[in-house]
Amino acid sequence: MKNSGYFLMKMDTIPKDRLEVIKWNGWGYKNCEFVIQTDRIAKFTGGRYAVGQMELPDWLVDKMGLDLTRRTQSIPLPPSENFPVPEIPADFMQELKRSEIPFSLDGVERMFRSHGQTIHEIYSLRTGNFLRIPDIVIWAQNHKNVVSIVDLAKHHGMVIIPFGGGTNVTGAVMCPEDELRPIISLDTSQMNKLLWIDKANLTCCAEAGIIGQDLEAQLKKQGLTSGHEPDSYEFSTLGGWVATRASGMKRSTYGNIEDILIHVKMVTPRGVFENHCQVPRTSAGPDIHHLILGSEGSLGVITEAVIKIRPLPQFKKYGSIVFPDFESGVQCLREIARQRIFPTSIRLLDNEQFKLGLTLQGNNEISLFEKITKWAKMLYVTRYKGYDINQLSVATLLFEGTKDEVEISEKRVYAIATQFQGLQAGEESGERGYRLTFVIAYLRDIALDLYQVSESFETSVPWSEAAALCAGVKKRVAQECEARAIKHFMITCRVTQLYDAGCCIYFYLSFNFRGMKDPILTFEELESAARKEIFANKGSISHHHGIGKIRKQFVNNAMSESALGTLQSLKKAIDPENIFGNGNLLGTVVQSDPFGGKSKL
Repeated sequence: MKNSGYFLMKMDTIPKDRLEVIKWNGWGYKNCEFVIQTDRIAKFTGGRYAVGQMELPDWLVDKMGLDLTRRTQSIPLPPSENFPVPEIPADFMQELKRSEIPFSLDGVERMFRSHGQTIHEIYSLRTGNFLRIPDIVIWAQNHKNVVSIVDLAKHHGMVIIPFGGGTNVTGAVMCPEDELRPIISLDTSQMNKLLWIDKANLTCCAEAGIIGQDLEAQLKKQGLTSGHEPDSYEFSTLGGWVATRASGMKRSTYGNIEDILIHVKMVTPRGVFENHCQVPRTSAGPDIHHLILGSEGSLGVITEAVIKIRPLPQFKKYGSIVFPDFESGVQCLREIARQRIFPTSIRLLDNEQFKLGLTLQGNNEISLFEKITKWAKMLYVTRYKGYDINQLSVATLLFEGTKDEVEISEKRVYAIATQFQGLQAGEESGERGYRLTFVIAYLRDIALDLYQVSESFETSVPWSEAAALCAGVKKRVAQECEARAIKHFMITCRVTQLYDAGCCIYFYLSFNFRGMKDPILTFEELESAARKEIFANKGSISHHHGIGKIRKQFVNNAMSESALGTLQSLKKAIDPENIFGNGNLLGTVVQSDPFGGKSKL
């Protein structure tokens, strides 16, 4: 029994007109950005995050070839009339108007929903090289609206591309350039209500367009949490999490999206997909939820989901551990996973990510080297342990639960760390590292200003291959940069999720593109080489970002031809006219193996 029936609670942290608060050509809030104030000093504006000024250290300036006197320029936001005139059947428009479902033909509104957050898409926006944009934006307000829109699209031969928070990093919402039919961007942002909370069974039901921070804010009022906290949770949506098989920073305690999903409703051209019961588990043939999870808008529109929730933790504590090198940290994390301790969040940063994190502390009164030295001496690391500050690796930790549970988990984790020469580095470092996660994405915008391409990619890998994969990818990227005469580049990594059998590894690749003819093509070539190295070391095509369009070329390294053929057959059965023709994996012609042979997996 729901404790208060249908809540119908609605919150609009991000308004319908997203351009009021969200950047049109970059990441995040409009008033949040790094601004170069004086030589080597950048200030972070907006006041939303605990970041003030940062000093660009000598090692970073030299390594990346930064010249603060030379900047790239992003074009101003074009007026609506500069975008192509939409071509939409007149009878479709008449029926849509009769339905009273909100829509817009405005060029800027359409452009805003034509992209996600890949470096390719953001660079195109900044340089004015716009690709195809939707012909119309329609704001569904509820499940019934979505059913009507899908029926209209079927009847008039139009394409639907669902749009949630716009945070995807796979090109998933980009319009296929060769699509001749009119394209609808179905914006779910107004489907943002928390419908009910069931405290007896610890579940809740929400509409698919609710963003993570709004869902958590409403649950918190009831003393509850979903615990699902991806790096993008300020902007990404519940429906988007399901559609991409998302993961969050607190997965170890709360699970990935597939672990907390109880029930989901999706509108397809064949009708509504959903189970008839909402139970913790059922043995009734293949689970349709696993067809919806990861479907990336290619089969239908997710409208509602029921997920597990939990009481807010009674106690929370941060921590950190410093290791002499990255490999020692990986061995420690592997042992933590083997003993199944699993802090709520644990992330292991390599040396360069650790130093970048210190840069973001915001104290520009002393040099970065002095910060590291002072920090290290405080821990007696360099004085008594002989650790090299240019080799150190740091793990940041978050423990949640009762006070006794946290204390027991802490004690066990730190005891294991000592076996691998790990030393406690304090709560402050752990909390800062965790909070800075939400700021990292903003660095890409200032990087582009300074002629730096900067992008991330991720994988999951068995424990036995984790250290070798990290070293192999770094070596391969360095070789590829050398072959292209790229002198100023950086490839860093961190371990972000622990499992019994392996872990998630997150890479950041940056290089100086000043004087380069096509920096985005260069990045794609470098990432492709890195992906080849990942596959050679038994890594996956993705841990949580998904496939979208940019990883379709690698799908033969992820599944067999018969498995892929089965998925494509399902697509044809559910959506025979390809109404959901976003050009992602399902229902498209997959390229041959880019590596010239069959998968080694």
